[in-house]
Amino acid sequence: MARNTDVRPVIKLRSTADTGYTYVTRKNRRNDPDRLCLRKFDPVIRRHVEFREER
Repeated sequence: MARNTDVRPVIKLRSTADTGYTYVTRKNRRNDPDRLCLRKFDPVIRRHVEFREER
């Protein structure tokens, strides 16, 4: 049985610190139609920075 990729697509979250580090996650497109921004840990610079959704 295939997953419904229209409602919960896989997205990449890229660091705004320009380190090239990314997180991969899923989001609910109905609840969050805009681009997602989360504050997460960047192990390259060892700090919490904002990660933005990349398409």
